[in-house]
Amino acid sequence: MFRRCEVLMLVLAGLFLLAAGAYTVPRGAPGAELTVLTGREAEPEDEFIIPSGPVDINSADVHELDQLPGIGEVLAGRIIEYRTEHGPFTSLEELCNVSGIGEKTCESLRGLVSFGEESK
Repeated sequence: MFRRCEVLMLVLAGLFLLAAGAYTVPRGAPGAELTVLTGREAEPEDEFIIPSGPVDINSADVHELDQLPGIGEVLAGRIIEYRTEHGPFTSLEELCNVSGIGEKTCESLRGLVSFGEESK
């Protein structure tokens, strides 16, 4: 009987410490799950935005594009500038024509971006 109480107390203490640790890990610390990909300050309303589906590369604004992996505020601006000058994107490969976006970045965006109604 005494053994069971000891085990139960240890389990409860471990759960308490685990729960307390989850609330004390500062953002950006080693082991934290949130990774900041850009140098801009996060706005309270966009700290945990996870796109619900593919981002339409032809209609997304800077803020929406900035949420994509490897795309910061500067590259988002270049994407918008490129599509303004050359028209809508029709493929992922065409996105590689944007200055600063290489093949690795393009490949990391596969499945995360769409090209609007024109490409379907």
